Amino acid sequence: MRIRSPAAGSVARRLFLSAAALSFPLLLIASFLLTELYRRSEVENFEQKLEGYVKKMGKDVEDCAQDGREISIELPEPRFELPFKGWYWQVTRTDVTPHEIVTSHSLFTAQLPRLSTSGSELAGIHGGETAGFSGDRLYLVESRTNVRDAGVYLLQVAASLDEIEPRIRRFRLILIGAFTLLGVALAAVAAIQVRIGLKPLRALRGELGQIRRGARDRIEGAYPSEVAPIVEELNLLMGANREIVERARTQVGNLAHALKTPLSVIVNEADAAPSPLAEKVNEQAQVMRHQLSYYLDRARAAAGAGALGSSTRLAPALSALLRTFTKLYESRGIQFVAQAPDSLCFSGEPQDLDEMVGNLLDNAGKWAREAISVEAALVANAKGDGRSEIRLCIDDDGPGLAPALREEATQRGRRLDETKPGSGLGLSIVSDLAAAYGGSLRLTDSPRGGLRAELRLPGYDAA
Repeated sequence: MRIRSPAAGSVARRLFLSAAALSFPLLLIASFLLTELYRRSEVENFEQKLEGYVKKMGKDVEDCAQDGREISIELPEPRFELPFKGWYWQVTRTDVTPHEIVTSHSLFTAQLPRLSTSGSELAGIHGGETAGFSGDRLYLVESRTNVRDAGVYLLQVAASLDEIEPRIRRFRLILIGAFTLLGVALAAVAAIQVRIGLKPLRALRGELGQIRRGARDRIEGAYPSEVAPIVEELNLLMGANREIVERARTQVGNLAHALKTPLSVIVNEADAAPSPLAEKVNEQAQVMRHQLSYYLDRARAAAGAGALGSSTRLAPALSALLRTFTKLYESRGIQFVAQAPDSLCFSGEPQDLDEMVGNLLDNAGKWAREAISVEAALVANAKGDGRSEIRLCIDDDGPGLAPALREEATQRGRRLDETKPGSGLGLSIVSDLAAAYGGSLRLTDSPRGGLRAELRLPGYDAA
């Protein structure tokens, strides 16, 4: 029975999702920080460029004042000559009233705002953002300079921040693409790490599967320190399981011996003094003996089915049984033919396999006319859980059995023909033993014209 808990989910999925949950926010934060750093770097470079223009303006103002010429500013940026194209300069003489103002052609009739109004700030360069003329944002740099014998001037240069926004957007797109690739690479690395990290658990699962099939009786191999204690505990658990099963078998054997001996004494005493009462005692003693054998077989089968690591090769077991039954039915000339791959193994005890197949061969031998065939193959589990099982088909060429009677034939103690020898427990024992191993017994029509007994048991291919 497979147990699948929706709450537990997959360890690999949980590890992968946890790695993704940690990586995604980190990449997002890193993307934001790098974009902001790049923006600040662009603004700083922009500011330095404008400061250079302010210094050039200061030199031009001093030269013009010394030469007694009108103020003339020459800056290496053609957009200062284009109206409202985002690049502006302005020179304001602040020590006279009204102020004398000289502007770039790009300002047309407009004027630049001031960042500071304090008249005491006569030195130093200041910069900051301010509103533009077309809804945009300007970065304004200004400086106050005192030209000897010429007055105090406020020098201003401004440019639209739209100048650097395309570069910032381009950088952001490149960063998103790079971080997307990095995220995919990290996801792939995380998936590989999870796969490598869980490899010991997959190996452990394979070992447990071999134990369940009976290919081995304990977990072998070297495991990481985190998994090794689990492996040790599992080996101890399986060892304890084998000890419990062995004790159960011993108790069943002791019980069988303790009960069969008194029954034999009763039968012998009844045979020694023939009478109607003795015949009745003998008859009931035989019934008790059959019932005892039936329940002891069931108890032994239950113990065997609970044992981990039990395995029986199918082909040698079938060969031994066919030799026995060939001799048993030699007088009737019945031929026994078997087809079974040498690598097929039954995941269970050999005595249980002999019990099941022996009962089916015995039942087929009672009704067969000339031949009985046994065919074994490894097929997919009828439960659809992905496991494999052995399908063992025993066909005879006898009269067959009506479909309405097939289920009744597997009931305990039911004999459909009292003229045939037996206790009526054979098919019932087979059905119960198969069920104890998680298998099944089904009676159908045989291609030979008689009855087919299809036995399904847990098994594997040892090839």
